Amino acid sequence: MFSNVARKYQNWKRYRSVYNELSQLSSRQLSDIGINRSDIDPLARSMSR
Repeated sequence: MFSNVARKYQNWKRYRSVYNELSQLSSRQLSDIGINRSDIDPLARSMSR
């Protein structure tokens, strides 16, 4: 049980890290790497699994 909670917490931390990093980029920077602002949440979620 504890390992499940720890894993979920680590996944959440990874999600927040990716989300925050991408959110700080300008729309131009996001466009340069092929990401729309609306793609940030789904992308961060997929990277945190």
